[in-house]
Amino acid sequence: MKIVLFLCYLGTWAAVPHLLFLKKRPAATLAWLWAILFIPFLGPIVYCLFGTDRLKRRRLKHRARFSAWPSHRRNPASATDEATATAIQNLPGRERQFLQLLSRINQLPISSAEELRILRDAKEFYPLLEQRIREAKLHIHLEVYSWRGDETGGRFLRLLADAARRGVTVRLLLDGVGSFGLRRRQLNNFRAAGGRLAWFQGLDPRRGRFALNLRNHRKLQIIDGAVAFVGGMNIGREYEGLDPLFGHWRDVQVEALGSVVQALQEVFADDWFFATGEKIPEQPAPVHRAAFPVHVIVGGADRANEPLSKSIVSLLHEATTRVWIATGYFVPDDVMLEALELAASRGVDVRLLVAEKSDHWWLVVAGRSYYDELLAAGVRIFEYSAGTNHAKITVADKHWAMVGSANLDYRSMRLNFELNLLFRSPEHNTALAHILEHDFAASQEISPAVFARRPFRQKFAEAALRPLSPML
Repeated sequence: MKIVLFLCYLGTWAAVPHLLFLKKRPAATLAWLWAILFIPFLGPIVYCLFGTDRLKRRRLKHRARFSAWPSHRRNPASATDEATATAIQNLPGRERQFLQLLSRINQLPISSAEELRILRDAKEFYPLLEQRIREAKLHIHLEVYSWRGDETGGRFLRLLADAARRGVTVRLLLDGVGSFGLRRRQLNNFRAAGGRLAWFQGLDPRRGRFALNLRNHRKLQIIDGAVAFVGGMNIGREYEGLDPLFGHWRDVQVEALGSVVQALQEVFADDWFFATGEKIPEQPAPVHRAAFPVHVIVGGADRANEPLSKSIVSLLHEATTRVWIATGYFVPDDVMLEALELAASRGVDVRLLVAEKSDHWWLVVAGRSYYDELLAAGVRIFEYSAGTNHAKITVADKHWAMVGSANLDYRSMRLNFELNLLFRSPEHNTALAHILEHDFAASQEISPAVFARRPFRQKFAEAALRPLSPML
């Protein structure tokens, strides 16, 4: 027994140089070092399970086939097509430069949308997705983090199975952590009908890669390469507000048509290739009208330059009048925190809509530890109290808007594989602003004076969890 304990003790110290050579941010390094050294035996185990924040994978970008923009790979700051290039050229110089900056940060060309429809909740999203699945003729590509094994999940699996039986190629890509409870019998029925299933990351080594920490949090659905859905909604009864534990579920998805669908198709193809090794054949790109520019922002543990975080910070720096942000989880790093404070300090109307209650209560507590400094800088904070807020929305000034899967927390910025769409559209900016105004009215605004008088036990919990923020 003593020998075992001694070996475990050596293992504790062996984790330290591994942590240091990863060259994490100083705050994350110190948090993990604290866990390893001050939680004997358990700390190193948790570090092994959750400490990895980088992933190397083969990608499609060097492949000749399936590229939505083969002639533009050498110059990612260009547009995907001539119509998009014209739309960008017609923008004011500063806005054009901002789009080109984002393109360089993300190493992806700028796309455009012919149409964009905002779907305010599952009652709008699910029926439209079902309709698109029934209408599909060629292929259906779905990438989802959490697919429940309840009646809602079963209904969509039956729809996909029906599509596969009529000759549509159906590819379903799931995350092993988020979809852990999905019943094997339902999946077997889907596969028997001809549907193709893959696990991006998994908990079961028999299903493929074992990874607990690096999760595919993207929500992407593409039908026939012509229409795509992006946002924060998974598949399950709680998203319809049918789970009494969560109550009303607040979320947003967008339906997009235009050249951006080809860009999103490549995102899916890249993820499918990683999970299966299969190269999806290129589909002819239909000709679309470029009504307004749209940029695809992808984040993940395989991207060392943290494009998602830099894109959001750039948007905060670009704004001159307002930045309203809704996020399901709020645990910012120092860079994001400073960007929010600086924007508010220079007179920008900065508002945060966060969850009052969440399926991860500790994130709510950790997030509140940042309220004091944000309130002092002039940021207005609203805690959504009419249900569960899971929406990820940003509106900046009168033109820019963003919807996607990424929250303002460490996990979304550096660990999860995320997908956001940023678009330059006054019409959709206004529509999303109206949604946020409604949500602000259904929330409790945090008063600096009242918040300062919160109980000591709450302050202590916040102080205790804040150093662990990089691990949450």
